[in-house]
Amino acid sequence: MKNEIRSHKILYVCLFAVLLGGMFVRVWNIQNSLGFYFDQGRDALVIWDFWHKGKLFLVGPTTGIAGIFRGPFYYYLIAPFYLLGGGDPVWPSVFLSLTTIAAIALMFYLAQKMQNRVTGLFAAAIACFSFYIVLAGRWLSNPTPMLLFSMVLVWLMVLVTEGKKWAWPLISFVAGLSLFHFGSSGEFFYFPALAVFFLWQRKNWPTRNQFVLSILAFFVTASPLLLFDVRHGGILRSNISQFLVGEQSFKVSFWEVVRTRLNFYYDVFTSKIFHWRQRVEVMVLVVMAAVFVLNLKSLWNNAKTRILIILILSPMVGLLFFQGNFGNIYDYYLTGYYLIFILLFALVLGRIWQLNIFGKAFVFFFFYLFWQLNWGITLSRVSDMMDGPYSIGFRNEKLALDWVYEDAGGREFNVDVYVPPVIPYAYDYLFKWLGTTKYGYLPKEEQIGLLYTIYEQDESHPDRIGAWFLRQDGIGRVEEEVRFGGIGVQRRSRISN
Repeated sequence: MKNEIRSHKILYVCLFAVLLGGMFVRVWNIQNSLGFYFDQGRDALVIWDFWHKGKLFLVGPTTGIAGIFRGPFYYYLIAPFYLLGGGDPVWPSVFLSLTTIAAIALMFYLAQKMQNRVTGLFAAAIACFSFYIVLAGRWLSNPTPMLLFSMVLVWLMVLVTEGKKWAWPLISFVAGLSLFHFGSSGEFFYFPALAVFFLWQRKNWPTRNQFVLSILAFFVTASPLLLFDVRHGGILRSNISQFLVGEQSFKVSFWEVVRTRLNFYYDVFTSKIFHWRQRVEVMVLVVMAAVFVLNLKSLWNNAKTRILIILILSPMVGLLFFQGNFGNIYDYYLTGYYLIFILLFALVLGRIWQLNIFGKAFVFFFFYLFWQLNWGITLSRVSDMMDGPYSIGFRNEKLALDWVYEDAGGREFNVDVYVPPVIPYAYDYLFKWLGTTKYGYLPKEEQIGLLYTIYEQDESHPDRIGAWFLRQDGIGRVEEEVRFGGIGVQRRSRISN
């Protein structure tokens, strides 16, 4: 590696600067702007009980589909960082952000193997500073590790094409982790792609022992959910069967969704390049698409780049048939494909660079547009101090709790919280964490005279928050009210019955 770096000093200086910049925009100001809401509070409560009550878990976060859970490996992955940080969610958030930088470094290595170092630098620059990739890297949630796992999967598949059959059990393990523990719907489609890859790589099929190890590796990733299912009378099998068969989540008659899905694919992938896509940006994307088509044969003939094409086609075809979950499909379902797309995009950009002086001019113009459309909004988002009138984030959530405890001055109190998702998991955790570690006592569950009400803005459902306020007015009189961005805090005295 020393010889490699010494032979290409300027390029690696640029790469180091890009990765350092990518790290900066992922962790800068995270202690203030971290999004800590329903999912994050729910996960943190589970991990708190793990460390403080010894409660193990066989399932992880919900999938968004009723009765179907992910496995627990995400919780076990971030649990050490909650412990190291004394319960502070910033610690696991920074750790997840660093995994995305590792993913980008691996992407550079893959691009170098597939084409050249300059292509790798292009891929790293796009992934480090794309607004939506930055947001994905700052998200304290189970899809975030998929940025790294997706690149690890590609790397292992490349190793197989090079005759390294020992990579098969690792492929099975990474694919199982992606499906059962970290990914969303999109990672299901790793398996059709892997089936095509397996048939294609006949000359590199695993030995009998490697095949058995692959099955065992996959079983290890599935075992927590299998055990949970057995212990609960087959509840997961029943819910999955209902989702796939009873609700007919995959249908052959899919023409009515084709146009919607194609628009969805366009928005998901092109937004990772340009935050806004107006006439000039669309023209650049059309040029890129044309060059891709012209180079498709050579890209397909390269075994390493063929892997990317197979992987990216699998969800694009499979999701045409997916009509479950009430037809809902979201951007983050394809988190495990973001960097695969960017790597493929960079390969095309690298080929344009190699053409002639006009190709290099096009690449310079592309990065001018890319920087112009991504840097300003990225810097604005990561520097947000959450002090706007509608801002809700980790900083003002903690300020609200600090005000409650300081105003209470050691007195016992009740607390009631309204948040738009109805269940205030985030505040449940923050009171448990800060009440235990910083203030030494928790809100009382039995009714007492001093009551604090905390509420978040809910412009979408004024009837719900209105009904909540009406109920609170029947419980206690407001004595003082303060605001922290989009969060309001009231001290009330309970009305005697």
